[in-house]
Amino acid sequence: MLWVKAFHIVFVASWFAGLFYLPRIFVNLAMVPPGSEAERERLLLMARKLLRFTTMLAVPAVALGLWLWLGYGIGRGAGWMHAKLAVILLTIGYHHACAVLLRKLASGASRRSHAWFRWFNELPVLFLLGAVILVVVKPF
Repeated sequence: MLWVKAFHIVFVASWFAGLFYLPRIFVNLAMVPPGSEAERERLLLMARKLLRFTTMLAVPAVALGLWLWLGYGIGRGAGWMHAKLAVILLTIGYHHACAVLLRKLASGASRRSHAWFRWFNELPVLFLLGAVILVVVKPF
């Protein structure tokens, strides 16, 4: 079980690293001046590659978490685990929202400002903080 837990932590940390950086690329994309196609395409390429890599990290993070929960029964029936599962669902939704936003940025359909993306970038910090507190402190 300790191996599963260790790899779960590594994949979660790596997944969140991608979720921390991807919206920063969105900030830069929103700030590209009109006519700077080379800069825009370079940032889009970076964002696409990072999204793909981050998705590959999310899959084992979630799978190993399910293994710990279902296979070992960690947190089964506990209030803190229900709250953590809600945080995980929010994080998966955020990840999906990043993919949708990237498609909109690539097509030119996004009208979001760089300031909006700066605020959007703060959400995964709150998700990670909530998940860690719930797992370590187990407040309920």
